[in-house]
Amino acid sequence: MNLYSKYFKLYKVPFLTAVFCVALEAICDLLSPTLMSNIINTGINEGALSNVYYWGGLMLTITAIGAGFAVTRNILASKVSQRVGADLRYDLFEKIISFSEVSTDKIESGSLITRMTNDTSQVVQFVNGIMRIFLKAPITCIGSIVFASLLNFRLSLIIYSVVFLVVVIIIVSMKLSYLRFYQLQKAMDKVNSVVQEYLIGVRLVKAFGTYEKETDKFENSNINLMEKGVSSQMIMTLVSPIITFIVGIGTVIVIFIGSKLFSLEMASPGDITAFTIYMAQILTSLIMITNIFNAFVRTKASTARIKEIFDCKSDFTSSGEEKELNGDIEFQKVTFAYPSGSGVPAIKDLSFSIKSGQSLAIIGPTGSGKSTIAWLLLRFYDVNSGKILVNGHDITELDIDSVRSNIAIVPQKPMLFSGSIAENIRWGNKDATDEMIYEAVNKAEGSFIEKMEGGFESLLGSGGVNVSGGQKQRISIARGILKKSSILLLDDVTSALDAITEAKVRKNLNSKENKQTIITITQRCGTAMAADRILVMDNGVKVGYGTHDELMDTCEVYRDIYKTQIESSREV
Repeated sequence: MNLYSKYFKLYKVPFLTAVFCVALEAICDLLSPTLMSNIINTGINEGALSNVYYWGGLMLTITAIGAGFAVTRNILASKVSQRVGADLRYDLFEKIISFSEVSTDKIESGSLITRMTNDTSQVVQFVNGIMRIFLKAPITCIGSIVFASLLNFRLSLIIYSVVFLVVVIIIVSMKLSYLRFYQLQKAMDKVNSVVQEYLIGVRLVKAFGTYEKETDKFENSNINLMEKGVSSQMIMTLVSPIITFIVGIGTVIVIFIGSKLFSLEMASPGDITAFTIYMAQILTSLIMITNIFNAFVRTKASTARIKEIFDCKSDFTSSGEEKELNGDIEFQKVTFAYPSGSGVPAIKDLSFSIKSGQSLAIIGPTGSGKSTIAWLLLRFYDVNSGKILVNGHDITELDIDSVRSNIAIVPQKPMLFSGSIAENIRWGNKDATDEMIYEAVNKAEGSFIEKMEGGFESLLGSGGVNVSGGQKQRISIARGILKKSSILLLDDVTSALDAITEAKVRKNLNSKENKQTIITITQRCGTAMAADRILVMDNGVKVGYGTHDELMDTCEVYRDIYKTQIESSREV
């Protein structure tokens, strides 16, 4: 597996040391039947007690040495496998956080969690097994055949036949098992996704009382996982008894033919005893080899899933040459369709421009492409055609960190993290002083923070579950303000605020002291009216651009929105 060559190079010395210990341990185990044969042939049969002591003592010594090698390889196997697991999880997480939006859309979060946990654990177990028992099994099996052949070639022909049959069974079982194990991991993805969806939407489930629907959904996924688990294990479950049966028959044949050869003085009792022990070792080794291939097939399936993550497209790389940009923005005939979507453009032939320090409101019906403009400006995606210019530069030619460091976004759905309120706000600027935080919070009308028992050090639950929707939005707005970037993107961020609080926030952001270019994506005509320019979108197409008064004269879509929201409310 080329994917793991990096980790092999890192831990090559302890890995090879463990392999060396496994080989020596196997040799010690292989010597035991031969020594037992010598005890019987030269000691017990001849009545020489001294030979029994000699060969018996040598056998105990070799067994003790083998135990020492076993302890050493167990310690090395545990350390190396856990280190490989830690490195692999780190590399996976590092890759995931560098995902492009296309890659994020490709693999759902539930599957990513399964791959980072269950699939990685499978790899760890496989690495541990290789260093502990997997290498020992083939060495013991081959060694038993060799030592048995040296004792009595005629009897060894039985072993060759047994091993051939078992190898055929193992190969067939491998081919049948791989697809089943891959489907098992996908079924586990589905279970994780169902649980994750419930945990994210638990309040909505409670509000609508759809427990039974969620339970049925989980039950279906859970039963599917159980069935896939049974299916994947069934083949291996049948293989081990079959192998035991075949080897058992071989042992009976060895004893039967051995007794015939003994009567012809072509085999000694010690040889037959040693052969019986070697057959037992071969049986144990073959079952271990079956388990090895079982683990290999499952690890191969997990490796394919892990490789899918590493093969995913990363976000645009940074050259490290950041530059400060002003807020001049221009879209030139931009067309874009989401890569994993229907292929229908979300934005078609869009052109507009805004100067640094001005404010722009983007308004339009749901699904008109408003948020897509923000994602393109942040370069989460690249346009299919046309250009986006910032400060006169094509953003595809700018360093990605330069683009994003000069843009602050406050998303439509506030995303807060577990930790204090101050820590969440400092996401906007990790070096911000307390004074800078207070200033940002005041602009976001976040006076409620100081009234909380812990103030700015009040702890938030994951996702900000212990604050209201409006409070989340104001914390999120403060974080965006604190970044002090040349461009501030507000994606429908005042939807949870009352009209008075929204007006105060809007006034603070549009003050003369604020030199930022502010782009506000909104559903509210009242919010859009306060901007210097308004861009009206409908079904991905620009249908109006200008001031409120200009659009009232020239844009039917804008007039309809105004009449629906403003004039209707006045009549009420």
